[in-house]
Amino acid sequence: MSLGKLDNCPRCDTLFVKGVRDVCNNCYQQIEKEYAKCAEYLRKRENRGANIHQVSEATGVSIKQITKFIKEGRISVANNPNMGYPCEGCGLMIISGTLCDDCKKGLQREIGYDKDLAERLSAEEEKNRKSALAYKSRENKQ
Repeated sequence: MSLGKLDNCPRCDTLFVKGVRDVCNNCYQQIEKEYAKCAEYLRKRENRGANIHQVSEATGVSIKQITKFIKEGRISVANNPNMGYPCEGCGLMIISGTLCDDCKKGLQREIGYDKDLAERLSAEEEKNRKSALAYKSRENKQ
């Protein structure tokens, strides 16, 4: 049974034994306090229509951390209709995944172009290889 490995906390850079959590115990407790602030704010009826910027401003919790809470399922977008987080491509507010539909389509299009280019290059290389072999066989015959 191994214990865990030593690592630096990504939030505060202190050395800790990485086991179940990816952050040190102090940062974990701080994250839990931040979650409690967000949850308490959103439980109030008048705040249920708040967006991520309003929650961040009112609680002092970073948008990045609130986004993480949403992605982890700790803050529900179903119960908070205006809650969303920024698309990693363009910044448009989304409620699931990491990219909005437009960015997904653009990425798929780029992948398609790359795939098409790779296929054409492969076909061109195969054609060149065959013509080189044909040249060598003609050369051997003479």
